[in-house]
Amino acid sequence: MKKILPVLIVLFFMFNACAPATSEPNTDEPVTNESVIPIETATPQVDKPTPTPTPTLVDSNLPHGNVYLDSAELLTQESFPLQFTLLLKGNLPTPCDQLRADVSRPDSENKISVNVYSIAKSDEICAQVLQPFEENFPLGSFPTGHYTLWVNGHLVAEFDA
Repeated sequence: MKKILPVLIVLFFMFNACAPATSEPNTDEPVTNESVIPIETATPQVDKPTPTPTPTLVDSNLPHGNVYLDSAELLTQESFPLQFTLLLKGNLPTPCDQLRADVSRPDSENKISVNVYSIAKSDEICAQVLQPFEENFPLGSFPTGHYTLWVNGHLVAEFDA
């Protein structure tokens, strides 16, 4: 009897190891609608759009910070009329800062000035590490002529539209 008991225990574990687990779904039974749990979806409520303040009004209340530009490049899209985009690469002072660019209209000498800066709330606590960025700022199209593009006081490109 003592010799059979270990053999029975081993056989018991072997047969239980081959049986399907109770938490696994049984694939032999067909799936019915009763086993599917319906998920209620919320219907979107359509409200009247609320007017949002222009970014310059909100930004004017926040202090302007530095931006560390690595490169500024003018991209020309081959379309009619030609469309221009300013590609900026660099670093913001902290991850809490947000990149901003003010683009002026061409002056009488067809000079386009872009002021690139950052804004951040002064009451936020933020890690003091540089935050890399790469952003495209669409400049649009311009009337026919020869233009110069200046970013933060530095000449970036001369182009014809």
